[in-house]
Amino acid sequence: MSKETFLSLLRQHTGEYLSGESVSETLGLSRAAIWKYVEALRGEGYEIEARRGLGYRLLGTPDALTEAEIRGFLPRPGRVGQALHCFSQVNSTNTYAKKIALEGAVDGSVVIADEQTAGCGRMERPFHSPAGKGIYLSALLRPQLPPIELLPVTALSAVAVCNAVEQVCGLRPQIKWTNDLILGKRKLGGILTEMALEGESARLQYLVIGIGLNVLEQPEDFPPDLREVATSLSQALGRAVSRPKLAAAEIRELDRLYTALENGELEPYRQAYRRDCVTLGKEVQILRRDGSREQVTALDIDEQFGLVVRTAAGQLDTIRSGEVSVRGMYGYIE
Repeated sequence: MSKETFLSLLRQHTGEYLSGESVSETLGLSRAAIWKYVEALRGEGYEIEARRGLGYRLLGTPDALTEAEIRGFLPRPGRVGQALHCFSQVNSTNTYAKKIALEGAVDGSVVIADEQTAGCGRMERPFHSPAGKGIYLSALLRPQLPPIELLPVTALSAVAVCNAVEQVCGLRPQIKWTNDLILGKRKLGGILTEMALEGESARLQYLVIGIGLNVLEQPEDFPPDLREVATSLSQALGRAVSRPKLAAAEIRELDRLYTALENGELEPYRQAYRRDCVTLGKEVQILRRDGSREQVTALDIDEQFGLVVRTAAGQLDTIRSGEVSVRGMYGYIE
């Protein structure tokens, strides 16, 4: 028997008193063991009241990205989330997910950190990941699909995260093609997907979806160069947001996405992406890897989530790689 089991029993009766006798009978614990667990959980930030003649009751829980807290909002995980690897600090959740992938970690494993010391986004740009403020989550998937069918995963994941945020917070972020989440013309988070293929067969070894989301940050929590261009859910709502509850919602939505991906049921995601994509209808600059730029007009999202644009010469083109800069939309983009 563990304190997690005791905590689970308290959760089932949140706000209610459980007598010491009933806890002892249900869990087979001595009174001394129960008190030991109460003290240990209080030390982890749980608010547990103990009253003579009444027993114990759970009054409050910490905003902690621990397995116990996340599973409190995720009682029946699907494939995604069946294994949780939770850390107070890690260099990068994507890096750790790739490491355990090579060690045989199960399909659907999720890595979550309270802080990243070397978090990064696309093009190896650093992602600000302070302790106790955001959610830094990576899901390890092993879909039995050709790699070409996985190219839209970043865009699909953006829709999944928007769904999760809307469920928990009651507001829906928008998406800048292809991987940025924004609120009020400021960056809320980003997605980085990475995959590995077998050398000879080109079969997929693993796919890692990394999500960084600003949740509790206030302006002073961002470095000076980000304060005018980044935001958090707490800033937008004017109140705190439960990170474990939101992390659990992200896991559920990634699990739904995994099933849809395997079944080819992606049309609802395309419709949602087109609706949420703020890039459409805007003049954008295509930033090529060689440093060249071209101004175009973003028109649509195609079946593979490529960006359909009209060039200055009036020709239609579809962008599938490189950087897209949305002019005049929010500060960190030209």
